Amino acid sequence: MKLIQHLLDAKGTEIISVARDASVFDAIKLMADRAVGSLLVMDGSDLIGIVTERDYARKVILKGRSSETTEVGEIMTVEVVTAETGQTVNECMSLMTERRIRHLPVVAGGAVIGIISIGDLVNAIISDQKEEIEQLEQYISG
Repeated sequence: MKLIQHLLDAKGTEIISVARDASVFDAIKLMADRAVGSLLVMDGSDLIGIVTERDYARKVILKGRSSETTEVGEIMTVEVVTAETGQTVNECMSLMTERRIRHLPVVAGGAVIGIISIGDLVNAIISDQKEEIEQLEQYISG
């Protein structure tokens, strides 16, 4: 089974982030421009939260708030669940399913070094299954 480090090696370690005092409008625009569903909220190099499309839908839209006057810090999730590079794809899939989240910042030595999504994990699992099927087919056909 692949490790999270393997996913980051293939995907890259770009971190797309926003400041706590940025407007939700600017955060949502950045998500749309970068085609991502979440942004890490950073204070310098410190991870202080995560803001997702789900946060926007539930904490701004449904509550009738203005995305232009609401700050990211008002709607971000502050108890951020993270992964480490040595964890397996299956471990992270279980964690994300259990916690009902779609994005996991990856940390090493206390620093954020990347982020993985549920889609990254699903693709890795499918890839592993394809490889296993091919190996079994080769074994059977001799």
